[in-house]
Order: sequence, then C-alpha cells, then structure tokens
Amino acid sequence: MPRAILPLAAMEKLLKKVGAERVSDPAKVALREELEKMAEQIGEKAVRFSRHSKRKTIKSEDIKLAVR
Repeated sequence: MPRAILPLAAMEKLLKKVGAERVSDPAKVALREELEKMAEQIGEKAVRFSRHSKRKTIKSEDIKLAVR
C-alpha cells in the first residue's frame, strides 16, 4: 500500500472518542487503511460529480452526494 496519509495518533483519538480505553497499534493501522480506502472511493465519486457539473473544484455538496 502507498504511504499512509492519516496519522496513527488520529486513529487512536477517534477510537477513544467513541469509548475505547486502549487501542492496539494493529487496530490503529487497520482503521487507517479502511478509512483511507473509503476516502479514496468517496473522492473518486466526488470528482465525477464535479466533472459532470463542468467544474474543476470539488465542493462540499459533491462530497455529501458521494457519501450517499
């Protein structure tokens, strides 16, 4: 897999925010990998929406539509 974008500390912070007391390093890595996959899929859809609207700029509406 290419170099990760999201920091592991953010993964731990997210998991602790939802109630985890402790988070293993493999759990942080797994969450990061899955979130980055999902973000890439959302991004690809958002790009298609912006191009369909004949725009180069991706707007928040594109992202929200892509998540649906």
